[in-house]
Amino acid sequence: MKHILVINSSLNLESSHSTLLANQLAHHLSEKYQASINSQDLSTHDLPHLTQFEMNAWMTDPSERTSEQQALCEISDTYIGQIKRADTIVIGMPMYNFGVPSTFKAWVDRIARAGITFQYTPEGPKGLLQNKKVIVVAARGGMYQGTPKDTQTSYLKDFFGFIGLTDVDFIYAEGLAMSDKETSIAAAQAKIQQY
Repeated sequence: MKHILVINSSLNLESSHSTLLANQLAHHLSEKYQASINSQDLSTHDLPHLTQFEMNAWMTDPSERTSEQQALCEISDTYIGQIKRADTIVIGMPMYNFGVPSTFKAWVDRIARAGITFQYTPEGPKGLLQNKKVIVVAARGGMYQGTPKDTQTSYLKDFFGFIGLTDVDFIYAEGLAMSDKETSIAAAQAKIQQY
């Protein structure tokens, strides 16, 4: 483990539980393995929803792209480059209305690119990224792990598996809007120390 990529997306920035715990995990791994950390907070990136124009820019031959198309391609290229350089990806994941933050979804839409991070084959889609560990630090106000309302876990496993990353772990900190949040945070911190 040499290069850690941290992706946070909480609206509460550095004061959010998901960000604090994800950063703690990254710091722990960095010290243990003498690894570098590249931290990206998507809430500060002003990342718009994906448009047809941007997707068409990806499909335009690089030699024929306009300057506007090239600028749009560089957004996706930068995010994909960060993932390719990392051997460990730490995701700080808050839960908003039973789903992932829209900024994270906008990031996902720029990571999943046919021919670059996945390809379609006669047997179906095949992920093109390999040999990377993904650790999701999921912070929730309520208790959802293992219930039908936990849509994040299956979604994140499906997405990362789609691009070839099947080694996905989860650290949960739940009930943070309830009376005993300190116990949940302490349990998540203890799990962090196990890595």
